[in-house]
Amino acid sequence: MIKTAILTMSDKGSRGERIDGTGPAIRSELEGKGYVISFYKMISDEKDEIEKELIYLCDDLKVDLILTNGGTGFSQRDVTPEATQNVIEKYVPGFGEVMRMKSLQITSKAMLSRSIAGIRKKTLIINLPGSPKGAVENLQFIIEAIPHGIDILKGEANECARI
Repeated sequence: MIKTAILTMSDKGSRGERIDGTGPAIRSELEGKGYVISFYKMISDEKDEIEKELIYLCDDLKVDLILTNGGTGFSQRDVTPEATQNVIEKYVPGFGEVMRMKSLQITSKAMLSRSIAGIRKKTLIINLPGSPKGAVENLQFIIEAIPHGIDILKGEANECARI
């Protein structure tokens, strides 16, 4: 069981002007695969607010995995990677590299993604794109590696056992 939080960044969504399609799409992709969605929230694209939520989820709720979506593009309001960078203790470049590499096979615009991943305490944080299609595709590219990473963080697996 992987205790998972989904955090959607959307100014319009947080004001009730847009319905979140991406958070539910991520939830649907994870259902039946050993993930328990213990937290879901939509917040604005404010770096301080994103940092506060990430810290709360890691330090207080102690979730195993946080999947963010939104705020990874070029817009001035897109600050999710910067907020993530500010709270993580270890950078995990492989997730972003694989997501961009695989996405480039679908669209040349994938190189515009600034998604990152990292670890805070015993929580893995991964930034996904904001569109439902992009978020689910990117999650599918990396989902097989996530459980082993979580097992290592929890101290339940040898780091080199399956690598």
